[in-house]
Amino acid sequence: MGEKVVSGAFAPSDRLAYREKLTQCLTGLERLLSERRFDRPRNLMGLEIELNLAGSDGMPRMRNAEVLQRIASRDFQTELGMFNLEVNILPHRLSGRVFDQLAEELRTGLAYAHRKAAEVDAGIVMIGILPTLGQGDVVPANLSDADRYTLLNDQMAAARGEEFSLDIEGVERLVSTSPSIAPESACTSVQLHLQVTPDRFADVWNAAQAVASVQIALGANSPFLFGKELWRESRPPLFQQATDVRPPELRNQGVRPRTWFGERWISSAYELFEENLRYYPPLLPICDEEDPLRVLDEGGVPSLAELVLHNGTVYRWNRPVYGLAEGVPHLRVENRVLPAGPTVVDVIANAAFYYGLVRALADETRPVWSKLPFGAAAENFDAACRHGIDAELLWPRPGRSGGVAKVPAVKLVRDELLPLAAAGLDAWNIEPSDRDHYLGIIEERCRLRVNGASWQVDTYHRALEAGLEREGALAATTRRYGELMQAGEPVHTWPVGFPAP
Repeated sequence: MGEKVVSGAFAPSDRLAYREKLTQCLTGLERLLSERRFDRPRNLMGLEIELNLAGSDGMPRMRNAEVLQRIASRDFQTELGMFNLEVNILPHRLSGRVFDQLAEELRTGLAYAHRKAAEVDAGIVMIGILPTLGQGDVVPANLSDADRYTLLNDQMAAARGEEFSLDIEGVERLVSTSPSIAPESACTSVQLHLQVTPDRFADVWNAAQAVASVQIALGANSPFLFGKELWRESRPPLFQQATDVRPPELRNQGVRPRTWFGERWISSAYELFEENLRYYPPLLPICDEEDPLRVLDEGGVPSLAELVLHNGTVYRWNRPVYGLAEGVPHLRVENRVLPAGPTVVDVIANAAFYYGLVRALADETRPVWSKLPFGAAAENFDAACRHGIDAELLWPRPGRSGGVAKVPAVKLVRDELLPLAAAGLDAWNIEPSDRDHYLGIIEERCRLRVNGASWQVDTYHRALEAGLEREGALAATTRRYGELMQAGEPVHTWPVGFPAP
């Protein structure tokens, strides 16, 4: 959504005009695709990371405006909650030493941000959900001071027509309600962008959907919410429920949620944009002055502003993105699956595994999605969120016999997917030493069955055994997490528990 919007009420005529503009934008996109106007292959990737602010006591700090003022860099922006920030890394070409370059840029930027945050008794914590976050922290008063967040919240609450309900049953059960979308701010993620040509889009998106469960199993880092131990990756159920504008009656009718995994493999990018218009009422009917079809008739390239805005209010785990760079249109797959953290090197290892694996799977002559039912991919995503690195996933059997079998995620990764990811990174011309270094981190996570979620849970229970109460154990876990995150060693090497006094 990105752009500043002016908060205010919308008339019925605004929604009609916006729907008409959306239809024009979709026609414009169809013309751009048919006329093959899109950017040539450039192998470009991008990275965004959402962050939390917490004090030396491990508790959230509602200080993002002050921290951003001190950071004074366009690379850092607000996010939904006052305890959130986002860092954006400029697009890089996928080749050579790109992953080491990204790691160095992130270390430098995050260290600087951490120092600046310390000036207002806060610090950067890169984690899926801050364990010390309480329900009283995610209230409308703690939404970031930006018109677009206020407007989005108002429109989603009005569409819902009643309080948002959370009901997540994992190790423990959390049941709560909220008058606003503020609980969504608990979710902090990594977003991996990959620019693709229209001809390659469907293969890349399908590949990303097929491996989303594997990403979650390896990278789970959100086992706690509001003091409860829930799923190993609690972000997806939280995000879906916190943004669910459907009252129960619409859910019962089969109306799709605005946050969803999807329901089928695709054959073109156009299908996803068209689905977004067909299934989802506009939340922010703000019309741009541009006439997209006239711009096309005159030989120009439209921004398709309404389509881009609407697309930003449909929260697919792999989102299609239309953009312009220097007047040339392009398409991206935005992978929104992973939680933030635990460390820079873990984030880069997750990215290397994703980009390598998606490239290899998209290049296959008989791709995995031709052998894996979409329903199985969705079931895998749920299983990975619930069980993290201990998940068992459905995957096509090797050989000609066909069918799918359930296999431990760590075995699937070590036996089949890591070699594919390595081949994919070779196809991107990644430096072999970097390939081996970052994929080696993934292999060690699988060997030791350790990721951010498992470390958090083990350390929390160690704190309980030491006699701390629940709140104290969560705070101690968060403080120790922050120390090890700043030290920067990958999470599979972290000692469980706390150093002796």
